[in-house]
Amino acid sequence: MNKLKVLTFDCDGVMFDTENANKAYYNDLLNHFGRHPMTPDQFAYAQMHTVDESIAYLFTDPESFGAARSLRKKTGYDPYLKYMEIEPDLIAVLEKYAGRLKIAVATNRTDTMNKVLAVHGIEKYFDLVVTALDVPRPKPHPDPLLRVLEYFHAAPDEMLYVGDSELDDLAAKAADVPLVAYDNVSLAGDYHIKRLGELVNIINL
Repeated sequence: MNKLKVLTFDCDGVMFDTENANKAYYNDLLNHFGRHPMTPDQFAYAQMHTVDESIAYLFTDPESFGAARSLRKKTGYDPYLKYMEIEPDLIAVLEKYAGRLKIAVATNRTDTMNKVLAVHGIEKYFDLVVTALDVPRPKPHPDPLLRVLEYFHAAPDEMLYVGDSELDDLAAKAADVPLVAYDNVSLAGDYHIKRLGELVNIINL
C-alpha cells in the first residue's frame, strides 16, 4: 500500500455498533403508528440504506410514509446517540494515521453524521465527511467514494474503503476502490478483517 493516501470508513457497523440505536429508532417510529417491530430483513435493509429509503421500506403507502417522515424530522436521532457503541480499535487507528493519511467518512447517513462524530469526540480526526445529502446518489452508487477521491485528488488505488455491507461492496467496485470488508465474510472484498486494528497489517503491505 505504498501509494495509499486516503483511509475512508463507513459508519454503521464499522466505526460504530449501531444495532441497538437503529433498532430503537425505527421501532419507536413503527410503535408510534401502532405497527410491529422490525423484522430481521427490515433491520438489515435499514442498516444499509438512507433514513428516507428505510422509512419508505417500512411505510410503503404514500400517506403513512409522509406521516412517518414528518415525525422523524420532528423527533430527530439525538435521543438514540447514547445507544451507539464505538468499535474497538477505532480510536487507536485514528490516532495512528491522523496526519499521515487523509481520513474520511462515506456513509448513507444523512443529517446525523456530524453530530455522531461530535458527541463521541472524534470529529477532529476526519478531514472529510460525505453523507447521502452531499451526493446525487447514495451507496450502492459510487458517488460518495468518488466525492472523496475528487476532494483529495486521489486515484482509486490510493484509497482504502472500510465497509461491512453489500452496498459498500457494490459502491467500492463501481468506484474501483479497494474494499476492506469488516467482519463480513459474505462480501467479496479485497481484504477481510475482524477488528479495525488489523488495518495496520494491510496498510503496511
